[in-house]
Amino acid sequence: MAETTVAEVMAELAGLEDPKVRAVNEKHGDDHGVNLGKLRAVAKRLKTQQDLSRKLWETGDTAARLLSLLICRPKAFGNDELDGMLREARVPKVQDWLVNYVVKKNPHVEDLRAAWFSDQDPVVASAGWALTSERVVKNPEGVDLEGLLDIIEDQMRKAPERLQWAMNHTLAQIGIENPGQRARAVDIGERLEVLKDYPTPPNCTSPFAPAWIAEMVRRQQAG
Repeated sequence: MAETTVAEVMAELAGLEDPKVRAVNEKHGDDHGVNLGKLRAVAKRLKTQQDLSRKLWETGDTAARLLSLLICRPKAFGNDELDGMLREARVPKVQDWLVNYVVKKNPHVEDLRAAWFSDQDPVVASAGWALTSERVVKNPEGVDLEGLLDIIEDQMRKAPERLQWAMNHTLAQIGIENPGQRARAVDIGERLEVLKDYPTPPNCTSPFAPAWIAEMVRRQQAG
């Protein structure tokens, strides 16, 4: 079977471009027009192809990069390579998939989390905070929760949007997962009022940390 080329994949992605999908995505900062379900179908057909994945990433095209993250081998990337990829990943969906589908499955994840967490670039730092939220939930041993709350209390209100969102997620997870820190987490959320007025559809949980914490704790206790 002939090897799939980058040109063939790019042509297929161009054929899947939908102006309506692009219009919706661009409202969220994602500059592509390919339905994600169709993109996943292409990835399922291609299966894992690390070399093709790297070549698709190098195109700089958002749809191609999303596809590259679906067909890559997460453990095959080195520390420096992932750091470089994250610094190139300015599109929210690309960053989200890179962190969740690749970095979290890579053996360098903790080194990268520690390096990105305090990076001067707020987009890079937001990835470090996203990984920190994961640590709080799944592997909290050794995490300085008080220290995290100190930073959130001091910096979250004035943080750029993507970093603010990631810090808020960590704040909520600390409150949900740690009864001993819950009162302080709620108090910080109430005083800073970050995302307090965020439009939330009916039957969805508000991202406002005090409301989020209260709802998830209620579910835990009910379950």
